[in-house]
Amino acid sequence: MHGLHLGGSGVDIEMRDDAVAVRGLPRDRRRAPLTDPPGTQTGRVAVTPGRYRASAMPADPSRPLVEARALCKRFGTFTAVDGIDVTVERGEAFGFLGPNGAGKSSTMRMIGAVSHRSGGELRVLGLDPDRDGPAIRGRLGVVPQDDTLDLELTVDENLQVYGRYFGLPRSVIRRRTDELLDFVQLTDRRADKVEPLSGGMKRRLTIARALVNEPELLLLDEPTTGLDPQARHVLWDRLYRLKQSGVTLVLTTHYMDEAEQLCDRLVVMDQARIKAEGSPRELIARYSTREVVELRFRSGEHEVAVDKLAGLVERNEVLPDRLLLYADDGDALVAAVHDLGVVPDQVVVRRSTLEDVFLHLTGRTLVD
Repeated sequence: MHGLHLGGSGVDIEMRDDAVAVRGLPRDRRRAPLTDPPGTQTGRVAVTPGRYRASAMPADPSRPLVEARALCKRFGTFTAVDGIDVTVERGEAFGFLGPNGAGKSSTMRMIGAVSHRSGGELRVLGLDPDRDGPAIRGRLGVVPQDDTLDLELTVDENLQVYGRYFGLPRSVIRRRTDELLDFVQLTDRRADKVEPLSGGMKRRLTIARALVNEPELLLLDEPTTGLDPQARHVLWDRLYRLKQSGVTLVLTTHYMDEAEQLCDRLVVMDQARIKAEGSPRELIARYSTREVVELRFRSGEHEVAVDKLAGLVERNEVLPDRLLLYADDGDALVAAVHDLGVVPDQVVVRRSTLEDVFLHLTGRTLVD
């Protein structure tokens, strides 16, 4: 038995092999969880030890882990997801790429069995989320967009307590805690409280927590939003290692480089619908050119240059701060620009990215 006292609150917690006992709370709150139950974001649902234990029946290995057909989600008269088709195969990293408000998070909540669909068909791990929600949630790992860690507990205790939701023996939780803290590089911080940790450390701990039950499917909603570049790359490395080990990942992101780094396949979403599907390389080859030339001009010269360069290439994009020209040979295109007497203030030749794909499909950038 392991005891924990929350200073200043008068609350004592005892963790046994078969129960979590809470003393010092009003009687009507003694069975409230200390953290969000798997797949939820509210943390106000009473928990019985073992309630979220993963089903012993594995998903059919020949079937996709996620199958959606004409999937819809409506909130009153507003349609958040409008008839999308999605298939996620076992062992792949699948992404939903799109701007805020595209319908990515609403789709993830339906896949995570915490939001009922308004129409269409959906199967997750071969089960119906509307009917078999608890069984599905017990076999998922969920990394929500906002961290929901218990700030007053230590790093170690966050994993220990969360493991009890799945009815895992204390010895198993201890072993997995050691393994996961090593995996996310937080072993030296295991005795520290969560609140003073950096944003990157909290995000890595949230991922470790989502892996306590050894899930068949890991859902990550905007996993690196708000992190600095260094923290993002550390997190990418951890997710890439998970992918290499065979964990199936489903993630949402509005970062084009993140989607290119992590996703085997993805869909481009905008205004509740899927605009395109494929691997990052396939989408770039299908909807863009090999290279892009970015031209910036001094104040007052932008419009004049656009007129002079009209017709130079088959595709161009006129943005408020720059002109994009698409071609397979960027250097040759820059020479052609100079031959027309156009002298940009700044020239950048780069490879095409998913940002260019999104711009082609929607007419706007991912951050508009």
